[in-house]
Amino acid sequence: MMGNKRNLGFVIFFWALVVAVVATAIEHRRNERTKGVNGLDKIIIRDRRGRSAEVYLYGGQVSSWKNENGEELLVMSSKAIFQPPTPIRGGIPVLFPQYSNTGPLPSHGFVRQRFWEVETKPPPLPSLSTAHVDLIVRSSNEDLKIWPHKFEYRLRVALGHDGDLTLTSRVKNTDTKPFNFTFALHPYFAVSNISEIHVEGLHNLDYLDQQKNRTRFTDHEKVITFNAQLDRLYLSTPDQLRIVDHKKKKTIVVHKEGQVDAVVWNPWDKKVSDLGVEDYKHFVTVESAAVAKPITVNPGKEWKGILHVSVVPSNRKA
Repeated sequence: MMGNKRNLGFVIFFWALVVAVVATAIEHRRNERTKGVNGLDKIIIRDRRGRSAEVYLYGGQVSSWKNENGEELLVMSSKAIFQPPTPIRGGIPVLFPQYSNTGPLPSHGFVRQRFWEVETKPPPLPSLSTAHVDLIVRSSNEDLKIWPHKFEYRLRVALGHDGDLTLTSRVKNTDTKPFNFTFALHPYFAVSNISEIHVEGLHNLDYLDQQKNRTRFTDHEKVITFNAQLDRLYLSTPDQLRIVDHKKKKTIVVHKEGQVDAVVWNPWDKKVSDLGVEDYKHFVTVESAAVAKPITVNPGKEWKGILHVSVVPSNRKA
């Protein structure tokens, strides 16, 4: 009898081990390293239902996010230049350690023009994702010449159980003195038509109009609609914003943590050299940002910011 119990215990242990190995192998296969445009390396992550995201190692830049029907939820410029050191237009650029031209560095910082690495054993990060990839970029000698602060920037790109997309940024100060930075994630969200959408959640908030030398105004409109170029930096915004697409009858829910500001932008028909003439009609950017009050990180410490995006029917609250 005792022998039977031992045999049963061994069988259970053996099959548990097999399941664990198979699960690990499946998880590994979900992440595919391949070549993208102009031979640039990219990582494709997939979940069991066929949803996916693609991330270029150049810039640590998400270039695609698709649902289970293969519908693309982000926009890449039809004239995007996949040729370093030019930044890639579209997807979700990482703007660090400077937002726009708010300081002495090149506009939007420099990590979007650096080659990131896949980090196979990152520091622990709680996650409920079904598939993810961890990237890292470290300050180089060239970076230190223009921004004299040593850092490690870790980025996890993850798909959730409902196909939602989460970008978790962790910036660690590996230097001996504190540093400050400004920051934004700059997603180009796909919409049916820019004239058919509105943005909710910014009513009665102050903003800096970036078309008018960042003059400060208050937005008294209940929602933001688009009929011309718009470029605003909203201050002290709520954690959740919503992009309502009337034609698709869907809502993009933007949830952010650790970033109190938000940028809303669409160039309309203003000429942008690496943006197709008609591209503006099919995207809006609602950015999670920390600009008005720069983030301070002390030596050995780490800052964390989260951008979580989901798409829900417009008659449902997230």
